[in-house]
Amino acid sequence: MIDPVELAKALIACPSVTPADAGAQDVLAAALEGIGFTVHRLTFGAPPDGPVANLFATIGSGSPHFAFAGHTDVVPPGEGWDAFTPRVDDGWLTGRGAADMKGAIAAMAAAAERAVTRGFRGTLSLVITGDEEGPATFGTPPLLAWMEANGHVPDLCLVGEPTSSVTVGDTIKIGRRGSLNAWITVRGVQGHVAYPAQADNPVTRLVAILAELKGCVLDTGSAAFQPSNLEVTDIGVGNTATNVIPAQASARLNIRFNDRQRGADLEAWLRATVAAHAPDATVEVRITGEAFLTDGGPLPALVAAAVREVTGVEPVLSTTGGTSDARFIRRLCPVVELGLVGATMHQVGEQVRVDDLATLTDIYAAVLARASTT
Repeated sequence: MIDPVELAKALIACPSVTPADAGAQDVLAAALEGIGFTVHRLTFGAPPDGPVANLFATIGSGSPHFAFAGHTDVVPPGEGWDAFTPRVDDGWLTGRGAADMKGAIAAMAAAAERAVTRGFRGTLSLVITGDEEGPATFGTPPLLAWMEANGHVPDLCLVGEPTSSVTVGDTIKIGRRGSLNAWITVRGVQGHVAYPAQADNPVTRLVAILAELKGCVLDTGSAAFQPSNLEVTDIGVGNTATNVIPAQASARLNIRFNDRQRGADLEAWLRATVAAHAPDATVEVRITGEAFLTDGGPLPALVAAAVREVTGVEPVLSTTGGTSDARFIRRLCPVVELGLVGATMHQVGEQVRVDDLATLTDIYAAVLARASTT
C-alpha cells in the first residue's frame, strides 16, 4: 500500500524548483501506475519559463468524475538547511514542499488507492502541474485545454493547497480574490538638481500617482470576500548620483480584488489615473486571475462533511489568502481547496506533522467515498 509519509519523502527528495521537475513526477507516476492509473505525461513550453512537466492520471469511467489537483514544483529552498533531504524527527516531516504541497499529493495518492481498492464508482483523476509556483504559463492552463480536448472534464475538483490554519481540515477555501500586477514607468528630463527648471523630475509625478492610487478605497468587501487592496511592491529610479534629477522612475504594484471588481475595470482605472499625471507614461498590466466563489452546490458540503467525519472539526469556509491554480480550474468545474497546515510554507525549515499526513489521507478518502455515491 502507498504510505503517504514515504511517498512525500520521495517527492521532497526531488529538487523540483519551478520550472524543474527533477524526477518528482516520475515518482508520482510510478506510484499511480502501480495501483492501476493510466498516466499521461505532458510537457509544455520553452525557456525561460519552461519546459514544464505536467501529469494527468485517471482511472475508472463515467460519472461522477472527481479530480484532485496540485503541483509538484516548489519555491527555492533558501539558505541554512538541507531542504531536499527529507527527515522525520519527533513526529515532524521536514523538507521543501512538505506543506506546499508534496505532502498533500502523497495523501491524494494514498487516498486514491483506498478508493480504488474499495471500488470507486465513476472516474478518479489527478491533475498535477510543475508550474504553480511560477508564472503558471505552461502548467495548469494548457493542461486543462488538453483535458478538454480529450474528453477529461471533471464534475468536481479538490486542490490540495495548504489551507489549514491550526489543525488539518479547519479551513476550506471556497473561492479566491483576483490578482492584478502593474508596472508603471514615468519619463522625465534628466538635469542638475540645482537647476530644476531645466529638467523634469519623473519622481514627483510617480509619487503623486502612487499617492492617489493608495488613497482610493476600492471597496469595503462583500458578503464572501474581504476588501480589495492595492499594494506598491517596488519603486525604482536607478540613480547613482546625488546631484542628478533622473530621466525616469518606475513602480510595480499588485491589486488583490474581490467579486465587486473586475480586472479589466481596474486596469482602466489605473491607466486613467496614471495618464492624468503623466500622459506619456507607460503602463503594463497583467491580470493573473479573477475573483471566484464556489457557492452552493454539492462540493463544499461534501468536503466539509468528510472533515467532520474524520476530525470532528467544523471547517471554516473561507476566501482569504493568495491565488492558486483553482482560478483556472473553476472554468471547467466547481472547485474547492483543502490541504495541510500552511504555517511554514515557503519558509526555511518547512515541515508538517506526520500525524497530519495520516489525517489528510483519511479526509481525502472520506471525500472520495462520498463523491462516489453522488
